[in-house]
Amino acid sequence: MMTAQQLKNSILQRAIEGKLVEQRAEEGTAKKLLKDIKLEKEKLVKEGKIKKSKPLPPITEDEIPFDIPDSWEWVRLGDISNYAQPKTKIKPCDINENLWSLDLEDIEKDTGRVINKIYTADRSIKGEKVVFSKGNILYSKLRPYLKKILIATDDGITSPEIIPFNIYGEVSQHFFMWVLKSSYVDSVVNGASYGVKMPRVGTDTMRNLLIPLPPLSEQHRIIAKIEELMPLVDQYDKAYSQLTDLNEKFPQDMKKSILQYAIEGKLVEQRPEEGTAKELLKEIKLEKEKLVKEGKIKKSNPLPAITEDEIPFDIPESWEWVRLGEIASKIGAGSTPSGGKAVYLDAGIKFIRSQNVYNDGLRMAGMAFISEEINNKKQGSIVQSKDILLNITGGSIGRCALVPDDFDIANINQHVLIIRNINEMCRYYLHKVLISPYIQELIMSVQVGVSREGLSAEKTKNMLIPIPPLSEQHRIVAKIEELRPSIAYIDLEDSSF
Repeated sequence: MMTAQQLKNSILQRAIEGKLVEQRAEEGTAKKLLKDIKLEKEKLVKEGKIKKSKPLPPITEDEIPFDIPDSWEWVRLGDISNYAQPKTKIKPCDINENLWSLDLEDIEKDTGRVINKIYTADRSIKGEKVVFSKGNILYSKLRPYLKKILIATDDGITSPEIIPFNIYGEVSQHFFMWVLKSSYVDSVVNGASYGVKMPRVGTDTMRNLLIPLPPLSEQHRIIAKIEELMPLVDQYDKAYSQLTDLNEKFPQDMKKSILQYAIEGKLVEQRPEEGTAKELLKEIKLEKEKLVKEGKIKKSNPLPAITEDEIPFDIPESWEWVRLGEIASKIGAGSTPSGGKAVYLDAGIKFIRSQNVYNDGLRMAGMAFISEEINNKKQGSIVQSKDILLNITGGSIGRCALVPDDFDIANINQHVLIIRNINEMCRYYLHKVLISPYIQELIMSVQVGVSREGLSAEKTKNMLIPIPPLSEQHRIVAKIEELRPSIAYIDLEDSSF
């Protein structure tokens, strides 16, 4: 779909190619207009109002960039305008009246609209300025790609970077303003600009610039048509922006909706033969007691009972609400080893930081490494295969990754939390819960710490999780994976599935 700027460029290009309005034989040709321009120019030279300029080279066939109507003429800007003529300049001490003081920052890019009209009485004037008159074309030779081009609505002064000039003869200055804003001129001028950080267009480039010249009456009709179309382009721009925003927002909204439906029990049907979450939670509790008895995990303090007021939404009768800490054998963060980055190695035990944790998995680019000695001192934060890792601080807070089944070993820093399931088969569904809008909003609402965003292990343990029977968990995850291609046509930086 064409952007508003592309549409505007297309309109202006058609205008300067003679395709925006029809040609009318009764309006004569540009040859007569050129003759009048030549006579006025000679008169001004004779009166001493302008200097006689050196003749510009004739226009060759190879130079002509596109076809124009037979009634039009190709001309050089230097032949029909006073662009290259000396400008009247004024020093701050000589300004004795309140004048319009135009600076580059007062002009909106592309549109040429004056954002701020400031007068000399309200602005500190430094350095020599250029004087301009009402009706002059004002052209910014500095960073010309910004298209800061306009017609002066009053007399005033401006920066030497802005060139005031007129086209000779009885012509429309507005028509030539639109020509200068066209993509054709933009391409030529920017291709010839010099300077890297602050590119400028040279006077010779502008003097030699080829300009298509229509008869005067046709110039007026072209302007009228452009001015009729530009408000419609502005309307199109607003509609295009709204559509673009909608298209960008749509995949995220769709993913959020799918995940929210999933954890509310609305994505797949419930099947009585799959049992209940109560039965699953009983098995998990027994397994946890066994691990405590065998000394594999420590006995944890009982978590608060779930009250009716805490429950955020309804779930199916076969589901149960549970605190995350009840179904996990470990929830804990790591720490940065003494010495910080200075002890990182090029190889060794992987040291996972928040920049490695993404919703679609672990990303190994930029992975740090620590020695086995340091790893052994950080036994409590050793990552195992099938763990879930959750970012708990900073701009990436809430990002969550499943550790692959074939993962060997790693450690984590204090910005990452390990969540280890008692029933490892629940990890796929639990990962979807943790990246769902419900938990993500909860994470943002329970942050701790004043100087930096953060989520504590204790707060994480107390999170309420909606648990379905195990078989339904598997069907939910499968359904989410099935729906993923539905939005694959949109480029997603970070898959939330």
